[in-house]
Amino acid sequence: MLPDLKIWLNHFEYHAEHPRRIPDGLSAVLKADERRLIADSIATFQLGEQSEGGSLLRAAERFAQLRAAASLVRIIELFIREEQRHAALLRAFMEEHGIPVKHRDWTDRVFRRVRRLAGFELCVHVLITAELIGNVYYRALEAATGCQRLKVLCRTLVADELAHVGFESQVLLALYAHKPAAVRAAIRWAHRTFFAGAAIVVWLTHRAVLRRAGYGMASFLRVCRAQYAFYLEPRAIGHSGEQVRKPTKISLRWGR
Repeated sequence: MLPDLKIWLNHFEYHAEHPRRIPDGLSAVLKADERRLIADSIATFQLGEQSEGGSLLRAAERFAQLRAAASLVRIIELFIREEQRHAALLRAFMEEHGIPVKHRDWTDRVFRRVRRLAGFELCVHVLITAELIGNVYYRALEAATGCQRLKVLCRTLVADELAHVGFESQVLLALYAHKPAAVRAAIRWAHRTFFAGAAIVVWLTHRAVLRRAGYGMASFLRVCRAQYAFYLEPRAIGHSGEQVRKPTKISLRWGR
């Protein structure tokens, strides 16, 4: 059984009509050393936010038909539109500062290929992996620069992405609740392994920005794992399917 999709449909429809905006008048000054530091990194994340979403939408349509959950398709359409808006916001900032966009990157290709091969449930596992790690990255990017416009842009993206993660985690936990215990354990093991590998790749490919924000490899992975545990590792799943989250302490300074 899926969570109450009406709540999420209302959320995404509201934000489609009232998207979060970057206030006018913010200082957009980006120092030369900061530009060198973030250029390749931010371009990679911008590419990751930019997708037509066709594979995800088709997977959602098949899943919704089987589960008689027509509103799910509309939610995914709005979700994709919000991700595309994130890509546009990042691209506008990059163009303002002469940072070239990327048209391909091996990490982006891997995520896209996995999604194309996947059904809806696996697609959601891939998406929540990217967004949980991405939220830690955007907080680090905010800390790594003195540019006020970029700082607010990062906060804006995280605000939207936290809602995405809330939706995705509710869907996954609801699906877990009706699987046999052995199947749940196998899925969680596979997803934790995939998540850990993805976090390591992000550290290796974006470590200059992450180090500027105060992360070492161990602290970055620790914060990513804390995010994963908070959203996806409930303490117990009762017979009713209700999930109880583990009490996880997450520093307001994101582990720094």
